[in-house]
Amino acid sequence: MARALVGAGWSVSAGVTESGSEWIDADTLSKASEAPASTRRRQPDEQRRESRPDHVVAFPLTFNTANKIARGVMDNHVTGTLCDALGTGATIVSVLFVNDRLWAHPAWASTLDTLTSAGVMFLDPHSGRLGPPVPVRSGTGGDVVAGFDPEWVVRALESRRAATA
Repeated sequence: MARALVGAGWSVSAGVTESGSEWIDADTLSKASEAPASTRRRQPDEQRRESRPDHVVAFPLTFNTANKIARGVMDNHVTGTLCDALGTGATIVSVLFVNDRLWAHPAWASTLDTLTSAGVMFLDPHSGRLGPPVPVRSGTGGDVVAGFDPEWVVRALESRRAATA
């Protein structure tokens, strides 16, 4: 994903949560994004490493993180960036990776309503189409990841940039 965005001329600043670092190698992500991946909150005495983004990609946007940002929980640097982006109206393209078992959770409908009303764009992880959010069938995540084309995100961002130009 980061490599495709950089290749399309986007400046990429990647963030990985502590739990995400069990799935994603931050060094590999740093090389692909051509900038150090953020893996922790900045300390109070540290300067901000980058400016606030105009466009954010939440990939994957998990059940946990989506629920947190919909309720304004900024307990790590990634949720902080996403909450800030929601508050400023930055473009957010999200690729939900939420399985159908969690889709019926009582909190989920209000999370989707909040994110939709805030203007979050949902990219279908199966087809790359922007539109209503869809679940991932439980047990098929590996297949969905294998079939995912990072160019879908590039096209979604470019369509949004063109629409606001």
